[in-house]
Amino acid sequence: MIKRLLLMLLVMHLISMGMAAECSHAAKEGREAVVIQTPKNASFLEKMAAQEIRRYVYLRTGEWANIVDGDSAIPSGAYAILATAKNRPEAIAVAKDIDSPSLEGLNPQQYWLKTIERKNYRLTLAAGGGELGVLYAAYHFAEALGVRFYLHGDVIPDERWAGPLPALDEKGGPLFDLRGIQPFHDFPEGPDWWNLDDYKAILAQLPKMGMNFFALHTYPENHPNAEPTVWIGLPQDIGEGSQVKFSYPSSYMNTLRGNWGYDEMNTSDFVYGGGALFEEDAYGADVMLGKCPQPDSLEKSNELFQETGDMLGDAFRFARQLGIKTCAGTETPLIIPKSVQLRLKMMGKDPEDPAVVQELYEGMFKRIMQTCPLDYYWFWTPEEWTWSGNTGKQVEATKQDLLAADAARKKIGAPFTLATCGWVLGPVNDRALFDKFLPKEMPMSCINREVGKTPVDPAFARVQGRPTWAIPWMEDDPGLLSPQLWAGRMRADAADALKYRCNGLMGIHWRTRILGPNVSALAKAGWSQKEWYDPSIHEIPAGENYISTREPIAHTKMDALYQSASTGAAMYSFAAPQGKYSITLRFCEMQKNEKGKRVFNVKIQDRIVIAKLDIFAEAGKDAALDFHFAGIESKDGRIVVELIPLMDAPCLSAISIRGKGYANNLNCGGEAYRNFDGDWPPAKTITRDQPILDFYRDWARCEFGAEAAEEIATIFTKIDKNTPRPSEWQDGPGSLIHNPRSWPEMRQEYAFVDELESLRRRIIGAGNLSRFDYWLNSFRFMRATEKIDCAWSVYDKAMQKVKAEKDSAKQKEMAVKKLLPLRAEIVKGVEEAFRFLLPTVSNTGEMGTVANLNQHSLTRLLYKPGEELEKLLGAPLPADCQPSKELTAPAGLAVPTVRGCLSHGEPLSVKALVWGVDSPCEAAVHWRPIGEGEWRTTPLEPIGRGVYKAEIPTDKLGSKDLEYYVRVSPKEGKPLLFPATAPELNQTVIILPE
Repeated sequence: MIKRLLLMLLVMHLISMGMAAECSHAAKEGREAVVIQTPKNASFLEKMAAQEIRRYVYLRTGEWANIVDGDSAIPSGAYAILATAKNRPEAIAVAKDIDSPSLEGLNPQQYWLKTIERKNYRLTLAAGGGELGVLYAAYHFAEALGVRFYLHGDVIPDERWAGPLPALDEKGGPLFDLRGIQPFHDFPEGPDWWNLDDYKAILAQLPKMGMNFFALHTYPENHPNAEPTVWIGLPQDIGEGSQVKFSYPSSYMNTLRGNWGYDEMNTSDFVYGGGALFEEDAYGADVMLGKCPQPDSLEKSNELFQETGDMLGDAFRFARQLGIKTCAGTETPLIIPKSVQLRLKMMGKDPEDPAVVQELYEGMFKRIMQTCPLDYYWFWTPEEWTWSGNTGKQVEATKQDLLAADAARKKIGAPFTLATCGWVLGPVNDRALFDKFLPKEMPMSCINREVGKTPVDPAFARVQGRPTWAIPWMEDDPGLLSPQLWAGRMRADAADALKYRCNGLMGIHWRTRILGPNVSALAKAGWSQKEWYDPSIHEIPAGENYISTREPIAHTKMDALYQSASTGAAMYSFAAPQGKYSITLRFCEMQKNEKGKRVFNVKIQDRIVIAKLDIFAEAGKDAALDFHFAGIESKDGRIVVELIPLMDAPCLSAISIRGKGYANNLNCGGEAYRNFDGDWPPAKTITRDQPILDFYRDWARCEFGAEAAEEIATIFTKIDKNTPRPSEWQDGPGSLIHNPRSWPEMRQEYAFVDELESLRRRIIGAGNLSRFDYWLNSFRFMRATEKIDCAWSVYDKAMQKVKAEKDSAKQKEMAVKKLLPLRAEIVKGVEEAFRFLLPTVSNTGEMGTVANLNQHSLTRLLYKPGEELEKLLGAPLPADCQPSKELTAPAGLAVPTVRGCLSHGEPLSVKALVWGVDSPCEAAVHWRPIGEGEWRTTPLEPIGRGVYKAEIPTDKLGSKDLEYYVRVSPKEGKPLLFPATAPELNQTVIILPE
């Protein structure tokens, strides 16, 4: 007993000596020493919160703090931080000291950061209404130190924190119960190329951004086959754990799988050094190793489902530790893979029998229960419902499918909750229809229509007594090759979701880093909106096509009002105070020449006011047709007009809204005319986006430092939603496209790149400069692809002239004089694009961009036209007309997967991509316990081309957290470092509590 007491006294003495040393060191820097407290018997998340506070204090100040129990003595002059849930005695004691009831009122996800002066030291209470709230408090504390969080990782300012740590008095809580992301499988830019480390790396970032939801969609057949996220089959075909006894061909995107407009291609054939990023010709996620392009046997098919199930099970268990809800699902009605259908028929079962479908759901749900701790299983309505509407038969089939799934869940006692999702909230004639027959515990959700151009569906407001989740697009797949900035739109969609009383806000996406502003804007809007919300902001129409005519218009004296129209728009939404209004809708058919070619319904305030409108049948062509409606009530501050397609795309020429002290007139698809405002985009007088200058000021200051932050913020605010679109959907996502405009004319739209480039000399600090160069090179790449688009259009026009020449000798001469120089210009443009693209590669998403450009656009741009040109010439193309495999970009280093935390005993795997360095003298990971002792070195071993890997045995560290950096030293030139701030500011990893 005496020995134990002496030992405890010795330990306390050593701790106090360490604290005293820290006090002395911190005093030299003008700061107090930091001590972090946790309550006795602290929970997993309370301990993690303390570790995270310690991590970010270290990264900002260089001081490594002790973590002690809440009743430990605090040295005089110290700065103590107590990370605790509100119901802990330590928290209650602090609340009594300041005589504040604020702590008691905290909800489980709310937090309170409060600094108080104690007798000899300062104490900051980092409290949560629940354990998850404590973790949120920790990350908000880090943000108060200038740290910012994104899906791709943390941003730590280059400049160390100077002076005392901040005095805080900040309360916060989420506006939505669930907030998160929905990464979409199908392209290499997204989760198709994620491994377990990638899932865990991204999941660990979610609570840092105040998010707690993660969901996946599954294509169950086609494209070209199923995805292995969710297995479909009968209960008797389940093995132990994630094993299955029978399955069907499935795959995630890989470089040998030709689909979505991608050609099968070995990565060694990638041009301009792109192949160096890939260690294998057949590249994909680890679960696809040995199974590309898809499994070729039942055994390998079963193995793929098992390995995928194990990966997601591990990832989702990790998510649950961090307070993150998880979700996965399939489309409805259930698409049964052909192999499964054949097996059912051989067993005498009808795949269309609802009882058989229920049996399949029982098998699917049982396997999920054995595989991973899922919180929700959702059902996606058919994608064609958003583009071409639906029939009553389709709606009934969906209804029966949902009911069969619910019956299966109840029968087997599945612990997860069912939910709906999809490209629309519900059927075309009643978006809220599912609310009328589904159990109320089932959430209803959908992504925004028109790949995000449509605002959040107002029908959410009509769904009563059940959870609803709005899911804006943080990027769209047509523009997947290019940067897309939508921070203002993210704020607008979040504001609408709150207005419609949604309790979930998630974002759909593929990439991560290039979406930094969008992800951050959406995440922050899930917590607070009062600082920026402007209720007077109008919304653009939910469509993008416009038609016009110069023909005179019958039955009106305002021809100009009817000579243009928006076509394909799904919705117009206007802010309007509560009250009653009269509305006039003006139509004109300027395209169709017979009835029955354009038919649609019109809704106002979610009620059909015109059924099966056929403008030609009513008024003929080029004739005005008006409809007037009185007594239209605005109950939630909005007037919403919806156009619902039945045959072809609806069109609308003008809208007039009148009320007491209110008037709103819009010339749809046209410019301002008389007292009518012009529509978007011809006059750009209407915007849906919320203000964002405040957002970009903070973002630019934290990303690039204060020296040029104001100018950078102004540039990003200007281009948010206004960047050019050099890529669109062409047989697949993010394809280069013909641009008939000349490059000198188009170059003016990229003046912002030159503006940004001129600020580079003012960026100070290695981290700030590295982040700045990422964005600068991303925009340079974007500009280079636009230049290619313009040159491609010129080449194709010239090719048409050459083809039109009947004389073969003259045709060949024209090909040599006209086509070869134009071809050489395009090849030079591709080289330039890759010179800017490779320096932006920092994760698997950007590796996917490299694959997209090689396997998708270059086929249409270079390879097929090259074969055509060789036939005209009767000879191979000269060297300057052929893309090269040689690297032209500067040497670079990337670590595509960056883990921020590890479980006890879990090794740290570091994979590095190196290009432009043939024979490095040194390629190694340097690591140590955070802030402690000498650096240890683990060599990076080459695993193929420019890809290296090392494994750090964290079991040797015990419970100590670690920091590391990667250094690659070529024989000539400067060493390459990751992170760019190393070795002064390094990558840190915490070891999670046991």
